[in-house]
Amino acid sequence: MSRSYLVGLAGNTQRPSRTLGLVEALVAEIGLRHPVDSEVHDLVDLGADLGATLDPRFAPPRLAGILDAIETADALVVASPVYKGAYTGLFKHLFDLIDPKGLAGKPVVIAATGGSERHSLVVDHALRPLFGFFGAAIVPTGVYGTEKEFLDYRPSHSALVARIGQAADETARLLRVHAGPAALARRA
Repeated sequence: MSRSYLVGLAGNTQRPSRTLGLVEALVAEIGLRHPVDSEVHDLVDLGADLGATLDPRFAPPRLAGILDAIETADALVVASPVYKGAYTGLFKHLFDLIDPKGLAGKPVVIAATGGSERHSLVVDHALRPLFGFFGAAIVPTGVYGTEKEFLDYRPSHSALVARIGQAADETARLLRVHAGPAALARRA
């Protein structure tokens, strides 16, 4: 079985972050089910470079590298903290810089974190339409975690851990179908 290239992206605006912990947990669980080369990026590290970039052709090197990683990955794990009922503005801006055809058919795990259950619909009402626009193969199980489901910024509650496992199972099945062409091309 060939290795797949998996990119995780946390749409954080601060650290420490439960959102980053969620992305790392999802990437790790997928890696237990399917061989992957993976990397995780955190938007907080891009800061002003991301906000000041209006055209991907003029992106600073670090941002350009992340845009390339997103577009060449075999699959993505994306998560954002809920901010005013949706994903963060910088998270959306990053995907505004992605080619509209850049995610077509690509498996994408969508996830979010928030202070309470009342924001859980952000996964289906904000993230699913965003990645549907790109024609991504959105993994059926979206993952939402509340503050009380984390311990030291890592998923700890059994229900959240179970959702992570289910999303990882579904992603691994999709990756087996896609057979990892991006990982092979990156090594060439």
